Amino acid sequence: MKGYAVCRRAAGLGTHAPSAEPGVAAVTKQLAHGRQRGSWALLAAMVLSAGIVPALATPLPDRATQGQLVVASVQPGEQVWVGNRALRVDADGRYVFGIARDAASAITVRIRHVDGHTSTHRLRVTPRDWPIERVDGVPPRTVDPPPDIAARIAREQSRVAEARSLDSALDGFGQSFIWPVSGRISGRFGSERRYNGKHGSPHSGMDIAAPAGTPVRAPASGRVIFADRDLYLTGGTLVIDHGHGVSSVFLHLSRLDVAVGDRIDQGQVIAAVGATGRASGPHLHWGMNWFDTRLDPLLVVPAPATHRP
Repeated sequence: MKGYAVCRRAAGLGTHAPSAEPGVAAVTKQLAHGRQRGSWALLAAMVLSAGIVPALATPLPDRATQGQLVVASVQPGEQVWVGNRALRVDADGRYVFGIARDAASAITVRIRHVDGHTSTHRLRVTPRDWPIERVDGVPPRTVDPPPDIAARIAREQSRVAEARSLDSALDGFGQSFIWPVSGRISGRFGSERRYNGKHGSPHSGMDIAAPAGTPVRAPASGRVIFADRDLYLTGGTLVIDHGHGVSSVFLHLSRLDVAVGDRIDQGQVIAAVGATGRASGPHLHWGMNWFDTRLDPLLVVPAPATHRP
């Protein structure tokens, strides 16, 4: 019945449907007559022949998982909140949000509809088991940095976090993402890391093993919002904004081919694989974020069999 209600509102049958568009009033009258006759195919043909394209909302799923990027849509002009955060809704009604690695069992989403009433949706979150990954052979100073290096790391991480806070109107997040490089997955998102045997933060992205110098391609279109060839922990670092708070980060790069402010097309070569920063060998760390929430790239673009560990 939800889909039926959405179709009614989109076709102009609801009590709050816009009537100022050319042909809507006339078609609405015919739709009402056609509905009485039970001919929905005829009604759809009438709508299309009048040049009216219904905007169908994409409903929220009932369940999602930790680390997932959720893309849905409402009717244009409606407003959406996740918790207390107001989301950007584009002209087509699309919105997006991320679910953190350690998210609680449910997330509350509120929608204020065009007629003024508010509906609340409870999105259940499926927990995941996080493996332990041991990373040996990294430079000791990157595991136990002295105070001056620790201060540098904090400054650099603050710069990256500031870049990720951007909320732009770009729409690359809505594309079907592609893999930035081909290779075996050597590190999974969310795993508990042990660097040289010492406990570290959970892994914030996915590692893809590839030879140094392998071209890195943009998984979706966007704009470069951060580029630095020499961060202490992450080495060559690049961040691309895909819009609505969604970004991709690429670490340990040996070469950067783009600069801050550059507009990027999907599939464009943006950098090269390396082993800079805290790395035990050449690989690409690809992370995805929704603002400061880390996301699992494998939930956005599944790995082919040849890429799996």
